[in-house]
Order: sequence, then C-alpha cells, then structure tokens
Amino acid sequence: METEKVILGIDPGTTIMGYGIISIKKNKMEMVSIHELILKKYPNHETKLKYIFDKTLALIDEFHPDEVALEAPFFGKNVQSMLKLGRAQGVAMAASLYRNIPITEYSPKKVKMAITGNGNASKEQVAGMLQNLLSLKEFPTKYLDASDGLAVAVCHHFNSGGIANEKSYSGWESFLKQNPDRLK
Repeated sequence: METEKVILGIDPGTTIMGYGIISIKKNKMEMVSIHELILKKYPNHETKLKYIFDKTLALIDEFHPDEVALEAPFFGKNVQSMLKLGRAQGVAMAASLYRNIPITEYSPKKVKMAITGNGNASKEQVAGMLQNLLSLKEFPTKYLDASDGLAVAVCHHFNSGGIANEKSYSGWESFLKQNPDRLK
C-alpha cells in the first residue's frame, strides 16, 4: 500500500495569510492547493484572528494534513507589527494543536535557503523555484504570500527527518514543555 504524506504550510499575516498544501507519494512532491486569505476587509485585529483560526481548522478538516509548517515571524523594528504577526502565527498554531497536528516553525531565511539555496532570495525567486520544483506551467496565484506558504510546506518536506534548530511541537503538552516562559 502506498503511503501519502500531506503537509500544510502557512505564512501567517494580518493583512494576507498565505498557505500551500503539498502531498508526497513515493518521495514525489505535488501541489494540492495554494491560496491566500485577504484579511484587510475585516474591521479589527480580533476578527482577523478568529478568521485565521477558523480557516486553519477548515483547511485541516478538508485536507487532513499529517503535519503543519509555519513561517516564524522575523524580528523587525516595529514592535506593534511583530505583536500582531505573532498573534496571527499563534492562532494558526493553536488551531493545528487543537486538531493534534504536529507543527514546526521555520525562519524566513531557512525557507528561502531550502527552496533556492540562498537565504536572501527574493519572493519572486522563491516563487520561480517552486514553479520549477513542482512542475507548474504557471504560478496559480498572484500573491507572493501564498507562494511563501507553499514554500514553507516544501521546506518542511526537504527538512523532514533531520530537523535541527527548529521548534517542533506534537501537542499542547509539548509546546508548554518547550516554552515554560509562556505559562502564566
């Protein structure tokens, strides 16, 4: 019997959240879905977070991923932006953990390095390489946030089996054990 592995990759954001889903059969990678959530239209941050949580649960329920890979927020100068981005990532993580799906975080540089071999590659370069890796005639979305979500899933596939220096959680207990400072 042929086993299949499904990976959901998420690039969390509060304006646009990109996601991509890949399937691996006999070590052959295939894109299942790619899209983005446009969150600009929602009136406040709390509504956006609820939509991210609900949509992540819906994706998990529809595609039944074996694992979820998330892009970790990069450190920027704007503290408020970092806080909002961290919350977006947190609710996507919470939805995955709620469904007992193991999650792994990757830094943006690690994702770019895995896809292009260059940790400073542009979003366009990442999208171009994904198109090549997945044998896509044309890229199926105009938003590069969606390609970033797909890139996280592909990065996770490339790093499966020997993930070093990345945080991985198999459930709430594992998350709390690795992050005791988050317990209040």
